[in-house]
Amino acid sequence: MRIADFLAGQQVSCEFLTHPPAFTAQNRAKYLHVSGGRVGKCVLLRGPSGFLLAVLPATHRVDLRALSDALGGPARLATGPELAEVFRDCEWGAAPPFGRLYGLETLLEESIPPEAWLVFETHTHAEAVRIRCDDFERLERPRRLRFARRDAGK
Repeated sequence: MRIADFLAGQQVSCEFLTHPPAFTAQNRAKYLHVSGGRVGKCVLLRGPSGFLLAVLPATHRVDLRALSDALGGPARLATGPELAEVFRDCEWGAAPPFGRLYGLETLLEESIPPEAWLVFETHTHAEAVRIRCDDFERLERPRRLRFARRDAGK
């Protein structure tokens, strides 16, 4: 299901934004003139119970050790082929934020405030959606965890 159809069906206030193709969340922030802390980076992970989706600020990295401890077993980044297999209806490398649409548990970095507006990649590298974090949480019902650390270079 396309994100636009999903959000329209849920009557969620959002804004779709087109931009030059961005293959990283930080580039998306740059193209849209948005703080990297307000761009949600979606990362597919393989945990002890299978695949899951982590949502964190573009300025942060997944702390695999902290995440493995929180999940009670090893966690790793998914490979490119695994990403393509899970997100079959997306451009290669794109990871939309609604893991539930793909049968995935979603984790949300606990440092993101519920009242924040977030920008996420959709099914392509040239479209984003801006949505309030509390609306995202209402729809997705992610598990909030502390699993990210600020990227030293950002």
